[in-house]
Amino acid sequence: MLFASITLAAALVASIAAAVTFGPADIRFDEVWASIGSHLGLGVTPLSPLRDGIVWELRLPRVLTAAAVGAGLAISGAVMQAVTRNPLADPYLLGLSSGASLGAVAVLVLGVSVLLPAAAFLGALVALAATLLIAGSGSALTPSRMILAGIAVSSLGAALTSFVIFWTATGDSYREIISWLLGSLAGARWPAVAIAVTAIVVIGIPLMIGGRVLDAFAFGDTSAAALGVSVARTRWVMLVGTALLTGGMVSVSGSIGFVGLILPHAVRLIVGAQHRALLPLAALSGAIFLIWCDTAARALFDPRELPVGIVTAVIGAPVFVLLLMRSRRFA
Repeated sequence: MLFASITLAAALVASIAAAVTFGPADIRFDEVWASIGSHLGLGVTPLSPLRDGIVWELRLPRVLTAAAVGAGLAISGAVMQAVTRNPLADPYLLGLSSGASLGAVAVLVLGVSVLLPAAAFLGALVALAATLLIAGSGSALTPSRMILAGIAVSSLGAALTSFVIFWTATGDSYREIISWLLGSLAGARWPAVAIAVTAIVVIGIPLMIGGRVLDAFAFGDTSAAALGVSVARTRWVMLVGTALLTGGMVSVSGSIGFVGLILPHAVRLIVGAQHRALLPLAALSGAIFLIWCDTAARALFDPRELPVGIVTAVIGAPVFVLLLMRSRRFA
């Protein structure tokens, strides 16, 4: 695990530096490090204001946001698959994406896009509360009830979002809404980096530390309880933590699919099912994956830019089919 972690961490740093060089303006590796060094006060000769602005104000925050969002979604997906014992679970299983979408669309049609991250995060929390309330009403909170409740909340949120778009969206607001719904990092700046990285530090790292507890869920609730795990309490804590982490990611990136679904499976095929190793390696892999998906989204059809969710879907769908064919866990 240590060697794999060091290798992926080095690949992540190299990916960040390399991705910043892609774009209409030709930026070299040494210029990337010069810009970073000058802003960190390392005594490096600064770039010209124009080139420094391209690196520091435009490309670097976008790449760092992609890394943080990819890591967060991969962690959330791995935790969700363990807690629900469902290999098809992803971070949006409990209706979080539809709730965040409804909140985001509401502020976009009102013309107050500055509130978009807060509205998306609040929408995700409302969807989570609705899902858990439905799943826990009159019975114990079980994986099957959570999934069914999540499907219901997701369908309702999607219907309300479609209604708002149909009834009010016109012109530029329509394009902005569609871009966000498909997942986009085009507007990511340093505040987005702060939100995503804070979510990783405050929520993602504690979830990774709890990897040993997640191993117990693989054998069912009865076995987990026999191993000394407080099943109900642990499930609630993990679900709320995952929802908060996903909400933070969605608030700055929109709904980006397949990252939280395929990365945990891909890493699990390589390192096994122990979550102490799986979670950090999935986080690093998710960060690298989304960096290069976003780089492809903004560079392949320059000067036009694709929403990164399209790229992750085009790559993720066939990869997931391949994993499905190779893994016996889906049988």
